[in-house]
Amino acid sequence: MIKKIFSYLVPIKIFEKKSARSKAIEVTWANGELVLDSENTNYSYGSLQRILRYGLKNIGFEKITPMKHILLLGVAGGSVIKTLVDEIKYKGKITGVEIDPEMIQVANKYFNLNKIKQLEVIIDDAFEFVLKTNKKYDLIIIDVFEDTTMPNFLFESFFSNRVCDLLKNNGFVLFNTMILDEKHNVRNQKYISEINNNQHTVKMLPRIEEHNELIIIEKLA
Repeated sequence: MIKKIFSYLVPIKIFEKKSARSKAIEVTWANGELVLDSENTNYSYGSLQRILRYGLKNIGFEKITPMKHILLLGVAGGSVIKTLVDEIKYKGKITGVEIDPEMIQVANKYFNLNKIKQLEVIIDDAFEFVLKTNKKYDLIIIDVFEDTTMPNFLFESFFSNRVCDLLKNNGFVLFNTMILDEKHNVRNQKYISEINNNQHTVKMLPRIEEHNELIIIEKLA
């Protein structure tokens, strides 16, 4: 409790671990809440939770609540899952895909991720999982980072087409991207230009928390 109180004055790191996949995993008390960070960016809670909450709010909490199955690519500490369950009161199934098992161990210990009964966590590469799954989803949240780097496959048309194929009619993709330079702007513009606009609508929410841009795709009925 003392650390939580003092964290309003200065961040207090309580856990740090090197990870082969994520470089570094850090758990810190900041402004009265626990946050999960990598070496150079916020991975869960803190600013990331605000960013993804903004995206979910833009889709509409009232549309998300009755959904049956949500897929999350990139779990980290699970802050968006907490938003879905605690704030939106979503009762359906959540499948979370995370490549780093050490990240899930930390999420279970410090953020009680393993106590969310409707959540199934699968340790797998997001690309491989998307190729293998035969299920359809109401909402697919893509939040895949290696520190501040986003894997190139996320922006390849083969992957984005496959993700869109996994959507139910009137389903949504919420894609969290990071914009650090003009190349990233060009990358995102190319990405949305390749989405089939006869079957989908695309909306961009730029410059959230300075460096993040959300892409929302809706599959038309």
